[in-house]
Amino acid sequence: MNKQELLDRRYMRMAYIWGENSYCQRRQVGALLVKDKMIISDGYNGTPCGFENICEDESGKTKPYVLHAEANAITKVARSLGSSEGATMYVTTSPCIECAKLIIQAGIKRVVYAEEYHVTDGIELLRRAGIEVCKIETDHE
Repeated sequence: MNKQELLDRRYMRMAYIWGENSYCQRRQVGALLVKDKMIISDGYNGTPCGFENICEDESGKTKPYVLHAEANAITKVARSLGSSEGATMYVTTSPCIECAKLIIQAGIKRVVYAEEYHVTDGIELLRRAGIEVCKIETDHE
């Protein structure tokens, strides 16, 4: 295994751990933004700041205002003095199309994910935009 693969696996393990902060019942997703071997932002899926930490409605459906991990990581770096230009995003589940659009606009050049989302149009859009997309195998259950 080469050095990049080792780093990818380490950052992905960290993304899974970060996802444990999510209050969502259906799926906990974590994301890290890494640039020059430094974590510049992180995120997990959940409700916006100031909202109750309940992601699903009474029927178990995800509330429409729940933010995805990728969106939280991108907006967090946007509120700082940092830049995601040229960064790699590690996300436990492949991005949806809405997050893919944010990734493209944020200048992220590489996306590494472990689990496939049930809809793959986000991955297809990232590839169309020339972003390197890598699926890695993990030991996560």
